[in-house]
Amino acid sequence: MLKLIDRIPVSLLLALAVILLLAPVTPVPHVWEKLVMLLRGELRRPLDVFDLIYHLLPTVLLIVRLIRLRRRPTPSGE
Repeated sequence: MLKLIDRIPVSLLLALAVILLLAPVTPVPHVWEKLVMLLRGELRRPLDVFDLIYHLLPTVLLIVRLIRLRRRPTPSGE
């Protein structure tokens, strides 16, 4: 699974993360709305949980990808 994540370009993950974190822009982004619902204990409907996961998935994948890039050993001689 991690090898599959390693094959996804960082630029693509960054673009998807930004788009889905901000979508829809008005009245408030879904991620913000769902996180507020989560903090209030109102995130109960399966559709709301799915929506939160859907909007956060590219960001989580981007974080995993960046961590793996940072931990990757450099080739010897460089």
